[in-house]
Amino acid sequence: MIKNFLFIFFISMLPLIELRGAIPVSQALQLPVVPAYIVCIIANMIPVPFIYLFARKFLEWGKDKPAIGGICRFFLVKGSAAGEKLQRKAGKGIFAALMLFVGIPLPGTGAWTGTLAASFLGIKFRETVAAVLLGIIMAGCIMMAVSFGAFGAIGAFVGK
Repeated sequence: MIKNFLFIFFISMLPLIELRGAIPVSQALQLPVVPAYIVCIIANMIPVPFIYLFARKFLEWGKDKPAIGGICRFFLVKGSAAGEKLQRKAGKGIFAALMLFVGIPLPGTGAWTGTLAASFLGIKFRETVAAVLLGIIMAGCIMMAVSFGAFGAIGAFVGK
């Protein structure tokens, strides 16, 4: 069982997949709900300070490097576009907008992109961490509900 928890822990830390992919995997592995949820939230939050403090600097540095330039430019454009979109839609409600951006599990949103966007916008570190944490908690609840529904439907179908 520890191996399965480590598996979802590392999935939750991956960009683009994050907790949104790890929670359904945890339920497919039939892990206990509350411990799996907590592990996924903690793991999804671990990269946030590093992304906020270092990612933009690394991406700016790497954008002209032959081996990593393409991916660095991709993430610079993605982070900048996400930041501009948040700013346009939110105005002074940037905290709520960031929380919702991270919390609604759609492609291209999540802790990695939200944190990078916040660093582009110059949102304070504490405010970013709080908004991202609340967004991750929200996304976790949504994904757990979706997982229950999907696995419940599969179980009902297979059971008949």
